[in-house]
Order: sequence, then structure tokens, then C-alpha cells
Amino acid sequence: MRPTRLEKPAPTQDNLKTIATLLPYLWEFKIRVILALSLLILAKLANVSVPLILKEIVDTLDQPRAMLTLPIFLIIGYGLLRLCSTLFGELRDAIFAKVTQRAIRRVANKVFMHLHSLSLRFHLERQTGGVSRDIERGTRGISFLLNFMLFNILPTLLEIGLVLIILIHQYDVWFSVIILVTLLAYILLTLFVTEWRMIFRRTMNNMDSKANTQAIDSLLNYETVKYFGNEAWEARRYDTHLQSWEKAAVRNQTSLATLNAGQSAIIAIGVTLLMLLAAEKVIDGSMTLGDLVLVNAFMLQLYMPLHFLGFVYREIKHALADMERMFTLLEENREIQDKPDAQPLRTDHPAIRFRHVDFSYEPNRQILFDVSFDIPAGKNIAVVGHSGSGKSTLARLLFRFYDIQDGSIRINDQDIRDVTQQSLRAALGIVPQDTVLFNDSLYYNIAYGRPDATEEEVHAAARSAHIHAFIDSLPDKYGTLVGERGLKLSGGEKQRVAIARTILKNSPILIFDEATSALDSSSEKRIQTELERIAHNRTTLTIAHRLSTIADADLILVMAQGRIIERGTHAQLLALKGAYAQMWELQQQEEVKQANSEINTTGV
Repeated sequence: MRPTRLEKPAPTQDNLKTIATLLPYLWEFKIRVILALSLLILAKLANVSVPLILKEIVDTLDQPRAMLTLPIFLIIGYGLLRLCSTLFGELRDAIFAKVTQRAIRRVANKVFMHLHSLSLRFHLERQTGGVSRDIERGTRGISFLLNFMLFNILPTLLEIGLVLIILIHQYDVWFSVIILVTLLAYILLTLFVTEWRMIFRRTMNNMDSKANTQAIDSLLNYETVKYFGNEAWEARRYDTHLQSWEKAAVRNQTSLATLNAGQSAIIAIGVTLLMLLAAEKVIDGSMTLGDLVLVNAFMLQLYMPLHFLGFVYREIKHALADMERMFTLLEENREIQDKPDAQPLRTDHPAIRFRHVDFSYEPNRQILFDVSFDIPAGKNIAVVGHSGSGKSTLARLLFRFYDIQDGSIRINDQDIRDVTQQSLRAALGIVPQDTVLFNDSLYYNIAYGRPDATEEEVHAAARSAHIHAFIDSLPDKYGTLVGERGLKLSGGEKQRVAIARTILKNSPILIFDEATSALDSSSEKRIQTELERIAHNRTTLTIAHRLSTIADADLILVMAQGRIIERGTHAQLLALKGAYAQMWELQQQEEVKQANSEINTTGV
């Protein structure tokens, strides 16, 4: 299977660069950020003050019974500091919530818009399931990164600094030395093992995206799977990715257990050494019992955030790995871009001109060779030819889904590469051969041609496409859901919706890409009359398979292997007795056979 660009291993991103991309989203709410950081500092100051008050309470109570007094103000202060350390933290989270959620919203929307700005080439190669999972994990990673980096790593480092200052100021320097060595050993172990574990996380992400891609692709092709009875085959393919994910997940979990055990051992050794030193100082009288409680409380107070710091660091690395693939999407180059000085397309009486157009999807696969033709304003030019001759490519090039390699395509003497894509596509209406609908209501799909259209205009477009009566007969009428890609509708019904949508768009240039191919003969004649009506006085390109539908075209182009081999009116081409005449004769014979078959079937 040929890998797509999204299946290529994502390059390891510069973590600082990734973090830096989020700073503008933070600074949008700078007052909230400053207020949240202020509350963070207050919460940590309150947290560090708790053991100091506890020491004073213990020392006050560690007196002969005759001298004992109840340190009521110290106890109240202890309770208030406990409350403040928690209260300030909760206020901080409440204030910062809008910053986090707005950042997630903006980044997700930026990725979504960027994906829509990429060329058709990218979207033909992408795998929908993998892309959607990359965006989901990436946005979740942003939330984790913003919250935990600002409110766990920074405050933990602040708390460690405050504790070390207090210990150095009040006690033997060996207390600080033991804590520093413990911290350094803990951090080095965490950094080393976490970097080693990242390969498992990336493998899990890759396998997760592949499994999701395969699952969605299989479900979208549910009928094909059923036609060929390949449920077990699809399950095996899905399970292959899940097996790789399982192996990476097991290694990820066992390496995590190893890391946790090592971290706990380091902390246990540090706490033991501290308590031995403190107990010795209490025995020789250089420290009070309150000092022993203070050192123990500080160590326990550091142990919890430090242990959590290891978890946070690991998760931040995981979040950065999750964000890698999403930011890789943002780095996808826009193959088709507006020029800096791009102008809107002039659409009054549009005339189209193809001049010496060469085009290839791949360097070694040229599709069009020196194609030249004109579509005068208000005229209908038809293109016919066998499958693979390059007919539908003309429509894609007109929409500028791709840029041509040589030659030019002009509308009203403006090269389409020099105008804005928005104005170009606004001027074009198309009824495609393969109509794909949104999984929404019939009304939504028709109104998609012009979302601001009134209900009466939507109904009028449906009437013109001869689908209003069908819709009106449904229980939910225009509110009927069409299913994934419109699978609840027949091919003809979907094509009528596409025609209604194009009628509603009311564009000055129309493209009919085998617009009636999914209709029966009776419906085709009714729709063909309507298409001719809406195409009247519009510049129209008709790509056709049934030659009877384009016999009245102003000019017919016959294509073969990417070249125009014949051109003329229907009568002129028949008189040539060339490729068109042969195609016409074959189709006439097929229609006669079909008519005879229908007569024999009905017994008429």
C-alpha cells in the first residue's frame, strides 16, 4: 500500500518552538494570566507557611504541663493558611479556564481552516480517521500543557526554592544538601527514563491513528464490506494495528512502573537521611521537636509535588508528542495560494479561454496535452470522450483545485491564478458526476448552495430540480436526514439535490459534469429541459457521456488521451465520420437495444 504523507513519521519538533506558538493565545487574556499567576504565588506562600505555623504550635505545646497554654491564634492561623492554599488555587483555576479553552478553540479552528485551504492533492492522499484523531489528541494536549506547565511545574519549582531558602537560613546546611541531591537524582532519573519512553508514546499515537483511519474507512464502505462478505478480513486488518498499539502500550506501562519505582526509592532515601539528621539534632539539643516536625512536613510537602512533577513532566512530554502531529498538519504547505496582489474575478458576461494547457497530477503522468478552446459568454460548450480522456480534469482546473504546468486559463481575460480563489469559486456552479452530501437534512444540503437563501428560494430550487414533490412526500419533509455521504438517498435523488443546490447558487458560470448520469431516461429528459433553462444566457461547460444530452450544444469538443481530437457542432462532427460519429452510432444502437428489451419485458 502506498503510504500517504500523513503516514510518514512526524519529525521531532522543537519543544520550545511548540510552546512558543501558544504564547500569543495566552497573552490575549494577559490580565487573567497575571491574576492567575499572582494567585499561584499567594497559594504557594500560604502552603510554605503552614509547616512554619505547625512548628510554633508543636513547640508551644512541648512544654511542662504547668506552663501549657492553648495557642488559639496559631491554630486559627494554621487553619486559615490551609484554607488559603486551597482557595487561591481554585480561584486561579477558575480565572484561567477561559484562557485555556479559548486557546484550544482557536488552535483547533486554525487547523480546521488550514486543512480547508490545502489543495485537492493533499485531501486525496489524506486519511480522514488519522487526521481527526491527530486533531483530537493535539487539542487535548494543549489543555494539559497550559494548565500543568503554568500551574504545576512553575509553582513546584517556586515551592522548592522557598523551602531551600528557609532551611539554609534556619538550619544546618546539610539539610539543604540532602534535599538538593535528592532533587537532582530525581530529576535526572525522570528526564532520562522519560526521553527513553517517548518512542513508545509516538508508536502508540501512530498505531492509534492508523487503527482509527482503517476503522472509519471500513465503516464508510459498510455496503462494500457486506457485498464481499469481508467482515472478518476488515476485523483482522483493524486488529493488526491494535496489536502494534498493544505492544507499545505494554512497554509504555512497564517502563512507567520502572520509573515510578526508581523515583520512590530516591525520595525514600532522601526522607530517611533527613529524618536521621533531624533526630540527631533533636537529641543533642540543637533542634526542637517542632523543628523535627517542620523538616518532616517540608519534605512531605515537597515529596507530593515532586512526585507529581515527575508525572506532569512525563505527561507534558506526551502532550508535546500528541501536539506534534497536529502542528505537522499546520506545516503542510498550501499548494494553491492567492497572490499578494490577487484581484476579484470580473463576472459580467464571463468568457472562458483555455490556451495551450498542459497538466499532470504526477510528474510521470501527464493528463492534458496542449488543450486550447474558448467558451464565449452565454454559450454552452460540451466535452465528450471515453473514461480517462481528461474531461473531468477540465472542471477541477477551472475551480483551481490544481495549478497547470504550462499554458493559461482565463476568464474575462483574467488569468485564474491572478484572482482570489474565493471570487473564482463564487462564480462557478457545478453539478458533479459523484454527488456527496453532508450527513444533515435535505434542507441543509440544498441551502448549502447559498446558506443565506430564504426558505421560499430553497423550495423553488427544489422544484426546478424536480425533487420538491419527493421531499414533500417524506414524513419529515425537508428535515429528513440523508445519512453519511447521502447514502439514504438513491443516486438519482442525490443528483437532483446537487442540481437544486447549483440552481440556488445562481452562478454566472455553470459546469455540468455528467449531471444526469444517475437518472433514468424519463427523468433525464425532464431534468435536461430544466438544465437547459437555467443554462440559458450563462457560460456553460457540459461534460457528457450520453451524446443525446449535448446535441444542441454550441460547440462539442471530443477528447482522447488528454488531447482535443475533434471539434464542431453535432451536425459537423457527424459529417466528419470520425470518433464522435462512431460514439454516436454505438450509443444509438445501445438505446435501440434497451428500448426493445423494455418492450419485450412489458409485453407491449
